[in-house]
Amino acid sequence: MFTLDDDDKVIVDAARDFSDKRIGPKAQEWDETHHFPKDVLREAAGMGMGAIYVSEEVGGSGMRRLDGVRIFEQLARGCPSVAAYLSIHNMCVWMVDEFGTDEQRRQWIPELASLEKFASYCLTEPGAGSDAAALRTKAVRDGDHYVLSGTKQFISGGGQSDVYLVMARTGEAGPKGISAFLVPAESDGLSFGPDERKMGWNAQPTAQVIMEGVRVPAANLIGGADTGGEGLGFTIAMRGLNGGRINIAACSLGGAQEAYSRAVAHVRDREAFGGALIDEPTIRFTLAEMATELEASRLLLWRAAAALDAKEPDHVELCAMAKLFVTDRCFDIADRSLQLFGGYGYLSEYGIEKIVRDLRVHRILEGTNEIMRVVVGRAVAARGLGA
Repeated sequence: MFTLDDDDKVIVDAARDFSDKRIGPKAQEWDETHHFPKDVLREAAGMGMGAIYVSEEVGGSGMRRLDGVRIFEQLARGCPSVAAYLSIHNMCVWMVDEFGTDEQRRQWIPELASLEKFASYCLTEPGAGSDAAALRTKAVRDGDHYVLSGTKQFISGGGQSDVYLVMARTGEAGPKGISAFLVPAESDGLSFGPDERKMGWNAQPTAQVIMEGVRVPAANLIGGADTGGEGLGFTIAMRGLNGGRINIAACSLGGAQEAYSRAVAHVRDREAFGGALIDEPTIRFTLAEMATELEASRLLLWRAAAALDAKEPDHVELCAMAKLFVTDRCFDIADRSLQLFGGYGYLSEYGIEKIVRDLRVHRILEGTNEIMRVVVGRAVAARGLGA
């Protein structure tokens, strides 16, 4: 797990090469123009990155979660925002593969895997963020359809995606009354708020998804309307977020690694006080701490991904640990990289300030880092984790 074999190297090198050639050179422009590079994302899907850990029988790549985090790290070295959207899309496709009926898997996954259709994940609401079980969006059965009403907030791909995986309440209050639906973008009654103006993540749109009497076929209930699909939504959401958390951690790791690499090159070339900055002991100490934190982040991330692959008993808290530690440490690494650049780091042309802006939100989404502490704390209280 801690070293790459020949097959692993092929996967990582392909992702890195794609990132270097097709993402990195345009990342600054996409950030400045708020451009969502669908064409480049479809190219990534052509290399198997549209459904990384989804069954091959329905068009996925059939890889591991461990492969996924390694891929997202490399893509994020080019642009964390683009990599993060692709990670969310992958989460949606996996949910259909893992929980959908055979008919749903055959109908939806091939077009999602190829990114002929883009997917967005709709859980968060204006009044229900970290407390996902409190969501208010409703879905009422009406013959062969469900009618959905409610508003989703902070939706990546909102207004641009083709399919929205929506969590809605079909039953009682609390987690057991939530179900998951596939809502096509062309559905009557579906509309979108304006693109949010954000600190970062400018290469992907974020908008409200508004449902006012949206009718979708009962066949769009993930898991099947007549085979126990109602009430599965919270389970789908929570299990999906385990993967989402390590994926977003991988995007933080890739961004921080890129910022660190640029900072090392800068202090090696920059002269001050009669010598290269990298010869200053304080600079070297800072770089040593950053390098150590990058390595620790990568090892914890790979450990969590392997645990999720193996469905180990502690995989939930390991994914939470990885999300907490990696997103916190890697944001700090990116910020210290900017500091090492001095005033130049504050200028957009060097790309460091963009990485800092992009990584900041990773400590909030997929469950805030405060919630990650709750998850890990519960495991410690229940099982004496790590004791």
